[in-house]
Amino acid sequence: MRSGTQLLNQHLSRPNPAWDEVALEQSAIDRTSDSVYSLPIEEFRQISYKPPRLPLNVPIPIRDLTVREDQITVRDGASIKVRIYEPLNCGSGRLLFFNIHGGGWTVGSPETEEAQNRLITVKNDVVVCSVDYRRAPEFPFPCALHDSIDALMWCKSNASKLGIDPQRIIVGGGSAGANLAAVITHTFHNDGIQGIVGQMLNIPVTCHPDHFPTDEYELYSYVQNAHTPIVGASRMRTFWANYLPEAQPDPRASPLLNKSLSGLPPALVQVAGMDPSRDEGLAYAQALRNDGVHVELKVYPGMPHAFYIYPDLEPSQEYFQTMVDWIRQF
Repeated sequence: MRSGTQLLNQHLSRPNPAWDEVALEQSAIDRTSDSVYSLPIEEFRQISYKPPRLPLNVPIPIRDLTVREDQITVRDGASIKVRIYEPLNCGSGRLLFFNIHGGGWTVGSPETEEAQNRLITVKNDVVVCSVDYRRAPEFPFPCALHDSIDALMWCKSNASKLGIDPQRIIVGGGSAGANLAAVITHTFHNDGIQGIVGQMLNIPVTCHPDHFPTDEYELYSYVQNAHTPIVGASRMRTFWANYLPEAQPDPRASPLLNKSLSGLPPALVQVAGMDPSRDEGLAYAQALRNDGVHVELKVYPGMPHAFYIYPDLEPSQEYFQTMVDWIRQF
């Protein structure tokens, strides 16, 4: 951090009273899950991730959409799954929301965000495609990125089959998924590939902690939120070590390191205040704005990383509704 810089974001770490409703429950989970990180990776995956659901007053859409899966071949010849959510009577020319699930590049799957994907499909009358990218540590950087890019290109090539307009695509995700979404958006822009009209970056991870540009931005949340619920600083570093074991300063892993973000499409950036990745999310939103990109920034003070796994909390309901409302402009 720059010498003498005031800590403008520190107040965001104060616990939100809304979190008190589940703090004891999550604290017990965190205590028992500390040992999970030493388990073999498959056991870790089976017990470590709680799929988010929707608030109790928002039923998961079942009747008003269809869900199917396809297997696609990616650049190295491997086969991966994409999970596709379509409104009934899908027709053609709909917007595509290409969702990349979170989980530290290590855990999670398209089904992890099943409720969210169904909600967006029905509420926004769009097609959602969620990619089952291969995960670290078995498949480190850039495998998840390449799988996600190849899946998005498959969607564009199969636009008629999917009933989408290949020139109307929102790329989005949460946490590590937001990282991949940000990188893909920048990659497509640099490569002159048309079609991405928006980027949805929820609780984004945008820079390896060893390479934070502290001369430009306030990046202190790894210290302020080192021991916060769900995902603290050490767990975030574990995920980074799985994904990027060499920890190189590569903008394809750390999009905050890009020299220019000019010309990118509008972004929704949602940030949790009591989160190790808070400041890099705020910094990325500022970097986008500095380069002329329109950004809608939503901050949830005092809420931890992935707080939306408790969907009945008021901030979680705001989180899901913000996504639905933001997509409507497209």
